[in-house]
Amino acid sequence: MKYNLKQEIPLMALVTLPFAYLAYIWNSLPTEVPIHWNIKGEIDGYGSKDQLILLLFLLPVLTYVLFQIIPLIDPKKKVEKMGNKFYHLKFFMVFLMSLLAVFILYFVQSASDYNMKIVYVLLGFMIVGIGNYFPALKPNYFIGIRTPWTLENEAIWKQTHHLGGKLWFLGGLLMTLLVLFLPLETAHLVFMVGIAILVLVPIIFSYMRFRASS
Repeated sequence: MKYNLKQEIPLMALVTLPFAYLAYIWNSLPTEVPIHWNIKGEIDGYGSKDQLILLLFLLPVLTYVLFQIIPLIDPKKKVEKMGNKFYHLKFFMVFLMSLLAVFILYFVQSASDYNMKIVYVLLGFMIVGIGNYFPALKPNYFIGIRTPWTLENEAIWKQTHHLGGKLWFLGGLLMTLLVLFLPLETAHLVFMVGIAILVLVPIIFSYMRFRASS
């Protein structure tokens, strides 16, 4: 996959956005800042503000770097066959991670209780986005529903990702809407159960399809 600087510039801008925001608020931050919140969104841990730099590397930077490396180490070069779909997925993921980082920095600066619903909404959008891209994924070792049965059989890969795409898209939308209207503790439970369903159903489906084709 050829490196396209024109396409990468917007991604680089997204990656640097949280760093620019952190630099802007740096002098206004105390030495010790909130770094952890409980399920109720209440601050329950403090740490050095230097740890915020690590947070930014673990969110947008790591996401960007991983998407840069995957096409290079893909032994079958299947990811390259996604074409612009892969770039759009990369842009979507980097955008969400940068946005999440900015939200976290905002709550750190304000030293207020953290609204976990914002995190759940962003994660819900991420699930919707990934589900939208599932049908375009070619069999590979890095992205998608990688079970022994999908990797063994390309037809099962396609069937599983067709089902998974619909399930993740609709499930992500439903989870996002429920999170907005339910109490936080209930929303947390719904989200955890929803994630389990979204993960397990495609895995079980791929195994059943493999058994049926054997």
